[in-house]
Amino acid sequence: MDLSTLPLDITELLHPQWWLQLFGTFATIGVLLIIFAETGLLFGCILPGDSLLFTAGILTAVSTINGEEFQPLSLPWLLVGGPIAAIAGAQLGHFLGARYGRKLFDRPDSKIFKQEWVEKAEYYFNRFGPAKAVVLARFIPIVRTFLNPLAGMLGMSTRRFFIWNCIGAVIWTDSLFLLGHFLGSEVPDIERYILPGVAVILVLSVIPIVREVLKGRKADRGPDKNDPEESRPSLSGDSYR
Repeated sequence: MDLSTLPLDITELLHPQWWLQLFGTFATIGVLLIIFAETGLLFGCILPGDSLLFTAGILTAVSTINGEEFQPLSLPWLLVGGPIAAIAGAQLGHFLGARYGRKLFDRPDSKIFKQEWVEKAEYYFNRFGPAKAVVLARFIPIVRTFLNPLAGMLGMSTRRFFIWNCIGAVIWTDSLFLLGHFLGSEVPDIERYILPGVAVILVLSVIPIVREVLKGRKADRGPDKNDPEESRPSLSGDSYR
């Protein structure tokens, strides 16, 4: 790992190619560490997620992207280690949220933290309910980082969180690894399509969320819209326990 390549601009941290070059021979381990950090630690929100998994999948089939040579990655190791890293990271986030509660989010806005990100995670938690939110959040950048400690803070049980965490982790990591591997094997000059491919993945992942939001709005306009809604804990109040 060459520390002289560390970026001066924090936005470079979002580029998967930079990280893969940085880790060099240990790129497979590096991918797993980033997955763990992005899902378990608050600063992980500045790390690449979907783009890293997609690019890592491509590098299990090719070794050159945009004229740069990369260390080939092991697809079996990624398919096994990716979900494990994502599960472990999310469980850590849940534990920290349950352990430290509101203190974990009680900090001013900065380049790597904004209160609006926490509010967005809370919105999905309340809109879809804990189980759906844990799975769907895997496909939403930044939200997947903050929803895990939020779920712990708002009292989602460790056992229930673990079940849905495992489901979401396997679907998220392995689907992107396999998609990248398939396209890397079948599409010539696949490196040209990395960014468009990530954009398509993001759009597809948002579709079920948009459908749920529209269903929720339709239900709100129904005859029972004045009925009291199910009470759920919120960051905006003091009854989050």
